[in-house]
Amino acid sequence: MAPVSARSAWWLAVRPATLTASAAPVLVGAGAAWSQGVFAMAPVLAALLGALLLQVGANFANDVFDFERGADTAERMGPQRATQAGWITPGQMKRAMWLAFAAATLVGCYLTYVAGWPVFALGMASIAAAYLYTGGPRPYGYFGLGDLAVFLFFGFGAVAGTYYVQALSVSRLAIMASIPIGALATAILAVNNLRDIETDARAGKLTLAVRAGDGPTRIYYVSLLVIAYFVPLLLWWPGRAPAWVLLPWLSLPLALRLAARMRYERGLALNGCLVGTARLEVIFGLLFAVGLAL
Repeated sequence: MAPVSARSAWWLAVRPATLTASAAPVLVGAGAAWSQGVFAMAPVLAALLGALLLQVGANFANDVFDFERGADTAERMGPQRATQAGWITPGQMKRAMWLAFAAATLVGCYLTYVAGWPVFALGMASIAAAYLYTGGPRPYGYFGLGDLAVFLFFGFGAVAGTYYVQALSVSRLAIMASIPIGALATAILAVNNLRDIETDARAGKLTLAVRAGDGPTRIYYVSLLVIAYFVPLLLWWPGRAPAWVLLPWLSLPLALRLAARMRYERGLALNGCLVGTARLEVIFGLLFAVGLAL
């Protein structure tokens, strides 16, 4: 195993490719707020920072707890994990995890000052969800509930939460806009879990992919993409919103290529599909945010 510098090890532990799952919903929440005349820059920037810190904390938690539970071994097909590789000790990773959560809490204190106790409650629930996904005595990620949590927290929680810190309420548009973003974030997890079916099953990590099996998980992934593209159409048809809300459809060629790859790619090849799905979410989210704003 090739040695890496401390800086490189921590950068790999951050998993920068996954941070789009935090940025995209904030962009969409900001776009929805702009369209309804309640946009506020400072709360949006704070929401973005808080979301990124929560994602980093969750990544650190997954790194160390999956290693301790035996889900991350030398046999895994995904990118190398820092704790499993021995680049960072479990103690160091746990301290970094709590530091990221503490920083997110500080950002949450500002947002609570701006928008009140519902934001504080959402923030605490988000930290708990990030930790308990693979941590604690009965991590829900090991019982097939990770997909639901990702859909709720990276979809409704992040989009509607960003809208709320600006408007102090949640509109129907914000709720609808959260659905495709939640679906795409869940699709990222679906690819990850599909790639790791064999190693997860051996470690007793009963993800939805392990429970459903290879074929149904591939169908599930494509279904999530279909949901994402259906919602802008539903917002537009018939004349409910300007055609600008269909801007995310410009990313459809990428989605179709990913859906085609999911028919045959396996093992290490799914890493490319994982990165592509993360890229799709941020492109879709940016186009959707612009479309909503316009």
